[in-house]
Amino acid sequence: MNTLQNDSVSGLSYRVRQATGRPAGRLFLLHGVGGSETDLAAIAQDLDPRVELVFVRGPITLGAGQYAWFQVRFGPQGTVINPAQADDSRKRLLALARSLGHADADAPVPAVMAGFSQGGIMSASVALSAPDDVSRFAILSGRILPELEPHLASPEKLANLCALVVHGQYDDKLPVALAAQSDALLARLGVPHDTRLYPVGHALNADIVNDFSRWVDQQLHLN
Repeated sequence: MNTLQNDSVSGLSYRVRQATGRPAGRLFLLHGVGGSETDLAAIAQDLDPRVELVFVRGPITLGAGQYAWFQVRFGPQGTVINPAQADDSRKRLLALARSLGHADADAPVPAVMAGFSQGGIMSASVALSAPDDVSRFAILSGRILPELEPHLASPEKLANLCALVVHGQYDDKLPVALAAQSDALLARLGVPHDTRLYPVGHALNADIVNDFSRWVDQQLHLN
């Protein structure tokens, strides 16, 4: 993973693990609330070296080394988010995907976006609103924001997406029922997807990482 870079177009900071040879795909990996761009670095060893990995830092600083894509409060009535911040981060991530894609010239690299918790939320937001730019996405212990509805792409474009929904059965931060809600919404939107549950809490384990890695390989035709 290289040093921290700043994208002038999106205003986002990120690190890259370069691919060996010409990239077979570009995978954006997004951390959860209170994390940083290095949180998902550990899974890099499980991902094919032919894939370029982009570890992105959320634009909102919560504390030293702690970042987020939008502010959120957990209360007795459920989660309350800052929708303006969530939409700003969606636009920033889309701008970053396009900015890095411009360097591909006449040989575009397929873009995949995935993230844990809030990072998964943002991955879904970007892909479902701009499937021409991000055609594959994975929600790892996250959800799909209802506030995204006005920004959804057309049914014809959504049909070209492919998604993975992963969730822990014992998640005490974002209940597993949210995975069922995402599954139902994606089915209604006509988005091909796979939903998988695991006997864990709000976390990633070896089985999840291995299955996610295989899913990425399948989507980028690396098998």
